[in-house]
Amino acid sequence: MTVYNIALIGFGGVNRALAELIATRNPVWERELGFRLNIVAVSDLYLGSVISPNGLDAKTLIGAKFTKGGFGQLSGGSAEADNETIIRTAPADIVVEATFTNPTDGEPAVSHCRWALASGKHVVTTNKGPVALAASELKALAEANGVRFEYEGSVMSGTPVIRMAEKTLAGAEVDGFEGILNGTSNFVLGRMESGLDFDTAVRQAQELGYAEADPTADVEGFDVRLKVVILANELLGARLKPDDVTCKGISQLSPSDIRDAAKANSRWKLIGSASRGEDGRVVGSVMPKQLPLEHPLAAVNGPTNAVSFNTKLLGSVTVTGPGAGRIETAYALLSDIVAIHTQSTSAIAKEAA
Repeated sequence: MTVYNIALIGFGGVNRALAELIATRNPVWERELGFRLNIVAVSDLYLGSVISPNGLDAKTLIGAKFTKGGFGQLSGGSAEADNETIIRTAPADIVVEATFTNPTDGEPAVSHCRWALASGKHVVTTNKGPVALAASELKALAEANGVRFEYEGSVMSGTPVIRMAEKTLAGAEVDGFEGILNGTSNFVLGRMESGLDFDTAVRQAQELGYAEADPTADVEGFDVRLKVVILANELLGARLKPDDVTCKGISQLSPSDIRDAAKANSRWKLIGSASRGEDGRVVGSVMPKQLPLEHPLAAVNGPTNAVSFNTKLLGSVTVTGPGAGRIETAYALLSDIVAIHTQSTSAIAKEAA
């Protein structure tokens, strides 16, 4: 039985959800996946940091009502969050990076990933910043140190859009995509269709937990822009940066715009897209589009995400699934760990053959 020691960087909703899964699902993973996960370190800006080479009890981590600096109460703990020390020195095989997304330079998450990969540790992350802004560098660093940099959850949470496209559409010649890649904006548009104005729809999204206190990144398309960069670079071989992607959000759409679309048998959606032209250049954009009702993305409602891949051999292939949620995003981290395990066991089998 393989045991992977993991270090959690950030202990907000996503990594806390992963700890919940570890507390309840390890026996299932042992039986069905061939491994179990052991938390040996956690670092969090609010709670502090803790290292335990023998492992931390996941139930204790999620059940204790820690206050600020609470990890200092634990053996091997500190009230301060020393991310670099945790990442470099904890006896972890895998570093799970789930801190906040910085759309400007990706920090501190980019440094977290660098420290882990340079230390010979795999990285799995849901953070869009390092992937959109430094994926090439981090992939090269991972390869140089014989480890993996995985980030399935950076685009559509637990819906395996990156790995699905790379594996199951291999040879289908993907030359573009368009998608609903932000559940908050999609929810707001749906509420506007029911008669609410933009501001009221946003407030409702905030009350339900879909939107942050500052919803700008969602409703102005900045979150989608990072995801377009990730998909374009990963699947189309582009080298886009966020500033290369034109971006317009939904805040200027009025109730009359929504009503006019309905009269025309269409719906407004915030669409992130990219395509490769005949000259090989990849162009990306984020903008509201009025889609006819028969369009495969027109029926995607609420916080659900979807992406349609344009392929030369199959035409349009659409994937729909959850684009947010604690457990759903934690599953994406698990799927990355499964990919690492699969590669590792395959390599061992080849060596033995």
